[in-house]
Amino acid sequence: MKNLLEIEIGEIWVEGEISNLRRQASGHCYFTLKDDRAQISCVLFRGSAARAKAQPEDGMLARLFGEVSVYEARGQVQLIVKQVEDAGLGDLQAKFEALKRKLDQEGMFDPVLKKPLPKFPMTIGLVTSPTGAALQDMLNILTRRAPWVQPILYPVTVQGRGAEIGIARAIEQLSEPEKYDLPRVDVMIIGRGGGSLEDLWNFNEEVVARAIHACPVPVVSAVGHEIDFTIADFAADMRAPTPSAAAELVVPDSGELKKRVSQSSGALQRALENRLKHDAAILTSARRALMPSGVDGTERALREPMQNLDRLRQDLKIACEGQLDDLRSKLKELAILQAAHHPERVMQRREERLDHVRALLERAGENALHQAEDRLKGMASLVRTLGPESTFARGFSITMDQAGNIITDATEVNEGDVLTSRVAHGELKSRVEK
Repeated sequence: MKNLLEIEIGEIWVEGEISNLRRQASGHCYFTLKDDRAQISCVLFRGSAARAKAQPEDGMLARLFGEVSVYEARGQVQLIVKQVEDAGLGDLQAKFEALKRKLDQEGMFDPVLKKPLPKFPMTIGLVTSPTGAALQDMLNILTRRAPWVQPILYPVTVQGRGAEIGIARAIEQLSEPEKYDLPRVDVMIIGRGGGSLEDLWNFNEEVVARAIHACPVPVVSAVGHEIDFTIADFAADMRAPTPSAAAELVVPDSGELKKRVSQSSGALQRALENRLKHDAAILTSARRALMPSGVDGTERALREPMQNLDRLRQDLKIACEGQLDDLRSKLKELAILQAAHHPERVMQRREERLDHVRALLERAGENALHQAEDRLKGMASLVRTLGPESTFARGFSITMDQAGNIITDATEVNEGDVLTSRVAHGELKSRVEK
């Protein structure tokens, strides 16, 4: 196959769009050349790359000169590229630039509209694939840096036809959590791991950009690797180079917070000691300057400074205790808020709501049965009133011939006929004599 391709086809010019470009440390480049009907793998070795008129880039529409061959280790047809010429932007890249210009002209990328991220978020919405490595990376970092945070996963498909609709729907529903019975989030991360321009294209769709722009919750876009840029990155309130970096951006490091608290505590302690030393030095100086002779004179001279010192010490103690009480109250509020958003508490509230609905249905069923029973009793009474039994009770009877036909006129019988008369309590047999 390799010999046949190299001899029969040999060197040719091919034009198409470059995608999935991978540059190796060796200097070689591997990528895919495609159009709307087909694609072929390509390799540009370091020597040819150094002599090329243009360097390959993702989304680039290029004319390539090279030799068709087979990579025997994989049995894969490939183009050994010897020359690269820029033929203009590819279709996807052109669409990207056109949409970017359109939305930028509408003011959707204005830095003034960017919302700041909360310093201490309690719940974080994650709009990503439930099976991707990006989710695990974000969860690991959130757990390590901020164990008090409650991550809320809204699983979506991040690649393929129609995936952008699911991504936009997730953003809209997390924006109105009460309407869709979802927990409220303080900040939202949308994204996925790396891939080619085609793989990331769902985050370049207009519906996703508009959903991000309309979202009242701060949104962090974390799509692909550091070199990847999407329309979602420009529409979001903040762009992170990777999903892992997004997790680090939205939450503070608990270890760093503890270190800062410890440093503040030490600084406060040192300031207090310095203040006391300063006041003691002033007191010593005053004692030397104003000290009267004798024990009584010394006591009188020190009374007011000692009282002032006691007052200052008490004021400082009250201020410190008040600050500590405020911090304890905030910590307790955070603990209560976290407990209220705990999945177990959410499930408990839903079970209580289900029990309430079940009780309402049971009461409604019992009432319906009672009403049906009352209607049945009324109909039975009406049947008894309108039926023949009530007529029999008043002294009337029904007379029938031997065939069971009801006699309504005397001309319908003859002498000697045997008749049956039904009365209130039984039947009477009689013979017609006249």
